[in-house]
Amino acid sequence: MDGHRHGLSTFTHSTLTPDADRAPASTPPPVPTRSRAWAGGRWSRPGLGRALVWGLAVGIPLLFLGVFFAWPVATLVARGFTTDGAVDLSAFADVFARQRTWRIIGLTLAQAGIATAIALLLGIPGAYVLHRRQFRGRAAVRAFVTVPFVLPTVVVGVAFRSLLATGGPLDFLGLDGTFAAIIAALVFFNYALVVRTVGGLWEHLDPRTEQAARALGASPLRAFVSVTLPALAPAIASAASLVFLFCATAFGAVLVLGGMRYGTIETEIWIQTTQFLDLRAASVLSVVQLVIVAGALAVAGRARRTRERALSLAAPAGGAQPLRLRSGVDAAAAGVTALVVALIALPLVSLVVRSLRTPTGWGLGNYVALGTTGGSNALTVTVWEAAANSLRIALDATVMAVVVGGLVALVVSRRPRRRSARRAVSLLDAVFMLPLGVSAVTVGFGFLLTLDHPFGLDVDLRRSALLVPIAQAVVAVPLVVRTVLPVLRAIDPRLREAAATLGAGPGRVLASVDLAMTVRALGLAVGFAFAVSLGEFGATSFLARPDRPTLPVVIFKLIGRPGAENHGMALAASVLLALVTAGIIAVAERLRGPAGGEL
Repeated sequence: MDGHRHGLSTFTHSTLTPDADRAPASTPPPVPTRSRAWAGGRWSRPGLGRALVWGLAVGIPLLFLGVFFAWPVATLVARGFTTDGAVDLSAFADVFARQRTWRIIGLTLAQAGIATAIALLLGIPGAYVLHRRQFRGRAAVRAFVTVPFVLPTVVVGVAFRSLLATGGPLDFLGLDGTFAAIIAALVFFNYALVVRTVGGLWEHLDPRTEQAARALGASPLRAFVSVTLPALAPAIASAASLVFLFCATAFGAVLVLGGMRYGTIETEIWIQTTQFLDLRAASVLSVVQLVIVAGALAVAGRARRTRERALSLAAPAGGAQPLRLRSGVDAAAAGVTALVVALIALPLVSLVVRSLRTPTGWGLGNYVALGTTGGSNALTVTVWEAAANSLRIALDATVMAVVVGGLVALVVSRRPRRRSARRAVSLLDAVFMLPLGVSAVTVGFGFLLTLDHPFGLDVDLRRSALLVPIAQAVVAVPLVVRTVLPVLRAIDPRLREAAATLGAGPGRVLASVDLAMTVRALGLAVGFAFAVSLGEFGATSFLARPDRPTLPVVIFKLIGRPGAENHGMALAASVLLALVTAGIIAVAERLRGPAGGEL
């Protein structure tokens, strides 16, 4: 799942968002008992206009999700259950009888489990240092470790190849094309997710409970294990489930680093559809992936709700304490964090350095060549033209994702009185998280199957210029929701009550309270959506027209073409894409300000 990675997060990301800044604690004027507008986060005595507005707020996202996600995915998945319109489950028996299938499932679960364990072991000390301790340059380090999470996966694959391949700084390790290289890349991606998720809760824990345990004679380790670790359990479980989800559905980096030898269910779906043209096998594998994704999302959702309740009960920690290197705990955590930061920097630095190496020596020749179509005309357009295509497509996708995701977050943040309505809101929240884990390859190929004159319309949407932006928006919507939703949920409902009491209508309440409180989080959501769209590769690899490729598609093509010129251009284009993506997230972080989400 390619674009799902960014975000951020976050995810990165609002998925990386363990909490939201709390609304101002000011006490609004008392509200009449039978207010005509807002009461306890609910509209009382709703009128026709108000019901219509909320109906559209629910209907538009559901229509978007139904047409551009559920329908394409269901169509492709149905290929595994039917033959000539009749139910036929023989495809399942055939696919599960293959040794290759079980090898791919085993590799998927193994790499996801190992990478998750390593990310947690390295990320928890990082969460302590970067969220619980204060030192000069902490903000810069926190921003730097987030960079891998928002990088396009193709770029990360190229960066690790430049580090491990022949002539690279770590060539002597012999790790190029190995299982260990894939694990390293997955940990590289998800370290920030653990740091942000666990650290976001850790910095809100009251330190006096651990201090009390120490005063009663507990050692630092015992105080951490018996007091702090149980309190962090919801955040650790949430981070672990999300990391597992992202690792199990990894695509771009695994395809670049593992090729045909190692892979995930995601890459196998791509291989079955593009190399073997076996749509029935691809649909069966999509069902397997849906089962894994549903389990991971269920655990993540439960952990997230527990974490949010823990945050609502947590007392402010009173600010981070200075980092004390004379303390054994601080020194050990700082040492691990420094080592990880250095390892994060290594592939990025290697990518930049190797992009400056040309067949004739050092220089900017690879960057100059971006204005060409590569050696032996490997491309149909220049890299700069592909970059312009990516920017235009990402802009369209961002607009769609922010509109749809913003409406979903607004609806899901409500607190209905009736239990059935609360369950419906929770279901809507869960449904719109599904694109996070469903194969982008499945979505892209599903588009090709369903959008040929859909609903009997005399139009072939597969030729539309909006097809790629729509696919990228489907991927980005969950990240927008996860970025904006915690801020909306943190708004004190008494602020809405006060606005309604002073005569503001429903629209004015939404504009003056909800929108005003979430405007900076929306800025962060825009950054995440743009970064995700810019680096999305899974669905785009199916849908991008040859005369309008995106930058990730061009990079992948250059990697697969022989010749030093093409390889050098791939490195230079990867640096370009990485710089643009990191710059967008940096701007979004600055725009976020104090009212934004945690990421």
